[in-house]
Amino acid sequence: MPFTALRATLLTAAALCALAAPAPAAEPRLSDGKVKLAVLNDMSSVYADSTGRGSVIAAEMAVKDFGGTLDGKPIEVVFADHQNKPDVGSNIARQWYDRDGVDVILDVPTSSVALAVQQIAKEKGKVLIVSGGGTSDLTGAQCSPTGIHWTYDTYALSHVSGSAAVKKGLDTWAFVTADYAFGHALERDAIAEVKRSGGKVLSTVRAPFATADFSSFLLQAQGSGAKLIAFANAGGDTVNAIKQAHEFGIVQGGQTLLALLINIDDVHSLGIEVAQGLLLTTAFYWDRTPETRSFGNRFKEKAGLMPTMHQAGVYSSVLHYLKAVQAAGTDDAKTVVAKMREMPVNDMFATNGRIREDGRMVHDMYLMQVKTPKESTGEWDLYKLVATVPGDEAFRPLAEGGCPLVKAAAK
Repeated sequence: MPFTALRATLLTAAALCALAAPAPAAEPRLSDGKVKLAVLNDMSSVYADSTGRGSVIAAEMAVKDFGGTLDGKPIEVVFADHQNKPDVGSNIARQWYDRDGVDVILDVPTSSVALAVQQIAKEKGKVLIVSGGGTSDLTGAQCSPTGIHWTYDTYALSHVSGSAAVKKGLDTWAFVTADYAFGHALERDAIAEVKRSGGKVLSTVRAPFATADFSSFLLQAQGSGAKLIAFANAGGDTVNAIKQAHEFGIVQGGQTLLALLINIDDVHSLGIEVAQGLLLTTAFYWDRTPETRSFGNRFKEKAGLMPTMHQAGVYSSVLHYLKAVQAAGTDDAKTVVAKMREMPVNDMFATNGRIREDGRMVHDMYLMQVKTPKESTGEWDLYKLVATVPGDEAFRPLAEGGCPLVKAAAK
């Protein structure tokens, strides 16, 4: 074969091989040459143990497990204390988004702060992934195209706990509720579930945030004669309320306690003697599977405590976000969120989790009961599984939330 013909044949073959070969994975196009994650939560008050520095540790673990870099650049994690104040949280969020190059804000306990920050993220077209904040309004009327609610919400806590308790015969309720957005939403959703399940609400009383003395509120709930007293609060408020209920002998008097939101650090603080028999709903428990045990033990080595569901949710959400940036080839907020919705969530936190149009990450929830001292085999062996509730049953139906994005998607 003449040289020119051979050369042409080789060039043609090379071209065909190039066309047949798979394209190399595109490196992400980062808007400012880096990815910056920001954890915004309570570093110094009642939610500091359940979120706080532990959520930062969880985010850093996720970054390390992902590989530590994107587009060859280190992934940065920053954090700040919002002091449970919407104005403080809003100011920090604006500075992070406008001046500091933050791509995504994470965690945000205290529902009033989460709602305020979600509005800012929505206005600026930035990503917000809430793990610590609980109000179901985040995926309801105040939903955002770039907002994701990851770990739990007031609807799921109320639905799982309320229906199960009424089925157990605990069909008359009294509420001790935190007097702010989260408490109101939790109480509202729980009352709806109790009534839907055939129960009755005999009493509601609202206590100010960070209450030290629950005696008058507990006496009112006790005096209602309700079979079950539900605490629609969180953090230090829940711990104080349960401690004082124990001191008053409420459980010994025949009434049952249910914490609509309590974390493993709270139960550990209370002690199993005080907390035994308490019903609760959670999105995560460290001793549930080999994968959760591995994560829990790694986390404890760094933080000194087992992870709460909020902190586990931060880990999961960071890992999923980074995978989406890599898969999308960009850190553009709307593109990344679309990719996050497209990809299932499979990690130690969730199996086949999915993100809906309203921003709700749907995954299984778990009804737990605090073990008795005889049942527990160690310091952190605190819960026993009562029921696993599939995500589609645990979380509010998509059509019932009132999210405008759902209406727009239906048109």
